[in-house]
Amino acid sequence: MATSVVMPALEMAQETGKIVSWVKKEGDAIRKGEILLEVETDKAVVEIEASADGVLGGVKSQAGDVVPVGTTIAWILAPGEAVPAETASTAPAARTMTEQARPAAPAPAPARAAAPVAPSSGEIQISPKARRLAKELGVDIATVHGTGPDGTITSDDITAAANARAAAPSPAPAATASAGSSLSAVARLMAERTTQSWTQVPHFFLVRELDATALNEVRAKLGPAIEKDRGVKLTHTDLLVAIVARVLKKHPRMNAMWAGKGIQLNPDINISVAMAVTDGVVGAVIPKADSTSLADISVQRRDLAERARGGKLKPSDVANGTFSITNLGMYNIDAFSAIIAPPQAAILAVGRIADRVVAVNGQPAVRAMVTLTLSSDHRVVDGAQAALFLNDLAEALSSPANSLS
Repeated sequence: MATSVVMPALEMAQETGKIVSWVKKEGDAIRKGEILLEVETDKAVVEIEASADGVLGGVKSQAGDVVPVGTTIAWILAPGEAVPAETASTAPAARTMTEQARPAAPAPAPARAAAPVAPSSGEIQISPKARRLAKELGVDIATVHGTGPDGTITSDDITAAANARAAAPSPAPAATASAGSSLSAVARLMAERTTQSWTQVPHFFLVRELDATALNEVRAKLGPAIEKDRGVKLTHTDLLVAIVARVLKKHPRMNAMWAGKGIQLNPDINISVAMAVTDGVVGAVIPKADSTSLADISVQRRDLAERARGGKLKPSDVANGTFSITNLGMYNIDAFSAIIAPPQAAILAVGRIADRVVAVNGQPAVRAMVTLTLSSDHRVVDGAQAALFLNDLAEALSSPANSLS
C-alpha cells in the first residue's frame, strides 16, 4: 500500500517548509529510516527519514519549492504500484488547509485552488501567527497580499510587508514580494524574534568588569588534556557555559521564564550558546549543562558549531534553552548589550579578554580583564536578584578550578 510523504510540521506555528534537496530520487529503492530529503524551517535544515520500505515515486515538489505543511510531496510505493490519484482519501496525513493540489502538481487541482481570492464575505484570511506578528510590527493586514492557500496571509507576507515599509515610505506591492525574497529563513526568524523581544520584554542591564587571569590559567591547565583525550580544543565559551550553569543552580529565578501571566521555574538548566550562521544567529542548546562535564560541554559545543555552520541543526538542537550566552570576544569587541531570547529571562554578553591597567592593592598593574553585561527581564527578576547572580558569577570566575570541582 502506498505511503504518502508529506511536508512535516517540525515546529510550533510552522506553516510551510522549503525543500533544500532530495537525497533519494524518483525510482530509488528505499528502506524505512533512510534519509529521503532535507527541509528548511525557520530554525534549521532538517533531514527527513522514510517512514516505510518501498520505491520513491510521484515526486511533486523539487529543491527550492516552499510547500505548505501537510501537503503530499511524494509517495513510497510497492514495486510495480502506481501513484495514487490525488484525493483526500489517499492522503489522510494531509491537513485540511493544505489538501489543495499545488499548481505544479501533475494531477488536476480543484477549482478553488486555481487563484488566491478573498472569501465572499470580505473577511481577510490570515494565520494566527501572522496576525500576531502584524500586530507586533504595526502592519495593516488590509494592505498585505496573501501568498498562502486561498490567499491566506502568512507570517512571511507580514515580514515582507514590514521590511518593504522600512525600505521605502510608499512601497508598491511588487516591492513587498521582493523584500520578502531577500531574507533567508534564519534572517526572517531573527527579525521577528528580536522585534518581539525588544518591544515586549522590559530589559535592564548590569555590567561587571572582572579579572580573567584565573580563567586563562585554568584553560591552559585543562585544555591540553581535553584536546588529547577528546580531540577538541577547550574554549573560554566552554568554561563560561560550565561555570554559568553551576552558578544558576543557586539562582533559579535567573533560569526561569515569563509564561504569559506569571513566572515559570525551569527544572533543568539548558544553556543556549549564540552561534553565527549565514544571515543571522542561532541559539544552540547544551542541555543540563550544570551536571555535564567540561569535556562533554566542549565536545557538544564543537559539534553544534560545526552543524550550525553547515546548516544542519535539528529543531531539538535549538529547543528548550533556559539561559543564553553570547560571546563576541573573538571579534575584538570589548563590551556589548544583548537582546533577550524569549521566553528566557536573561542573556549574558561576553566581551574580549584584553590586558588593561587596573588598580591592584592601590597600585597600577596590568591584568587580563573581561567585561560581562547581563540583560534581564524585569518581569521575572529585579535588579537586586540579577546583581546577586552576577556577583556570584564573578566570584566563581575568579576561582574557576573550585567552581568546576
